[in-house]
Amino acid sequence: MTETASSLYDRLGGYDAISAVVSNLLPRLASDEQLGRFWSHRGDDGVQREKQLLIDFLCHNAGGPMYYTGRNMVVSHRGMQISEDDWKRFIGHVHDTLDHFKLADAEKGDVVGFIESTKSEIVEA
Repeated sequence: MTETASSLYDRLGGYDAISAVVSNLLPRLASDEQLGRFWSHRGDDGVQREKQLLIDFLCHNAGGPMYYTGRNMVVSHRGMQISEDDWKRFIGHVHDTLDHFKLADAEKGDVVGFIESTKSEIVEA
């Protein structure tokens, strides 16, 4: 009998691990001198909702049991004027967050690869 490969969701540690990553990443983004503008006029409730939607989105797309009920990436980011430079800064923070959790190279590559696959739906430049 062969063993089936675990989903990325399982390899990352499931819901709690993904939630911890998001909890580390969002403050990095919000406090960034360039990216902070996207959160500068958001109330705490809106930020918490965004956080939960991001957790659900990542869990769902990593093969977990969560349903993502938010809008697609194009609709969610339309009009935000996210530039190529914004994207590069964002990806830098993603790497810093994953390094903080000492994520294994294979899983880090899978996570970054998935996030990079959404770039064309987010960057408007």
